[in-house]
Amino acid sequence: MLQIKKVAQLTGHNGSIYALASDEDSRYVFSGAGDGWVVRWDLEQPDVGKLVAKVETNIFAMCPILEQRKMVVGNMNGGVHWIDLDQPDQTKNIAHHKKGVFAILRLGKYVFTVGGGGLLTRWSIEQRRTIESLQLSFEALRSLDYSSTRNEFAIGASDNNIYLVDADTFAIKHTIENAHENSVFAVRYHPTHSHLLSGSRDAHLKVWDLENGFECVKSNPAHWFTINDIVFHPKGDLFATASRDKTIKVWRSDDYQLVKVIEGYRDHGHFNSVNCLFWSEHQHYLLSASDDRTINSWEIRYSI
Repeated sequence: MLQIKKVAQLTGHNGSIYALASDEDSRYVFSGAGDGWVVRWDLEQPDVGKLVAKVETNIFAMCPILEQRKMVVGNMNGGVHWIDLDQPDQTKNIAHHKKGVFAILRLGKYVFTVGGGGLLTRWSIEQRRTIESLQLSFEALRSLDYSSTRNEFAIGASDNNIYLVDADTFAIKHTIENAHENSVFAVRYHPTHSHLLSGSRDAHLKVWDLENGFECVKSNPAHWFTINDIVFHPKGDLFATASRDKTIKVWRSDDYQLVKVIEGYRDHGHFNSVNCLFWSEHQHYLLSASDDRTINSWEIRYSI
C-alpha cells in the first residue's frame, strides 16, 4: 500500500520551473526556471528560497559542481552558463547549442550537454570549455541519462529515436529507431541497468530490454499528454513519471504497475504541466516542479 502526503509547496519563482538538483547536503535543493533564477531551498524550512544566481533567459537544465561551488546551467537559446555560486556576477556564458540546452549530466571531470541542434557535447569542468561534440541528429536531443554498468549514455531525440552512446569514445553503440511516435522527452536507466525506460510526447511509457535485442517489453499509454520526466526512488523500488496532463504517477519498478496518481484537486497537486521531478535523499521526499511556478514536496510511504 502506498500513502502520499504533501509536505510543502515552495513558491517564489516568476516563471515555469524546468530544473531541480540537489545540493551537497541533501536537505537543500536548487531550482531553475523561466525567470532565469537559480534558487536554493531548505526542505526543512521551505517557506523562503534564496536567490543564488540569475541568467538573462529561461533555464531549461542545471548541474551542480558541488565541490567547486559551481553550477552549470543551460538556457533556452542554447547557452551554457558556468556560475560561481560565491561570485555569481562572474558567470561565464558560452553560446553552443541551438534552440535550447535540454539536459546536463556530470561524469567525473566532465559535464555533458544535449540540445536543440542535435549535438552531444563533452565539456572540461576545469577549463570550462568544450572538448568534443557528436552530431547525433539534426533534430533536438531532449533527454540524457548515464549507466555506470554499461558505461553509456541513453539520449532521447525529437527524431523519435533513442541513441545509446559509449561514454568514453562517443561511439554509437545502438540506435532504437522510431522508439516512439513523437519526441522522446525522458530516458532513465532502471537501477538494474538491464532495462531502459522512456517517455515521449506521444504520452507512452516504454520499457526496453537492453540485454535481449533492445526489445520493447512494455508499452503503456501512461498519461494523456507528454511525459516530461522519469525518476526512481533512491531505493529503486518505485519510480515516478511527470506529465503535461498535470499529474504525477507512481509505479512499481519490478513489474511496472501503476500504484498511485497524484492529481491537482484531490491531492493538492499541480494545476499546470509537471515539468520535472527529483527524488531527494532527504527523507526520500519526491519533489515536483511545474508551469504553475511552484515546487511541491511529497512524502511517500510504501509497504507491501
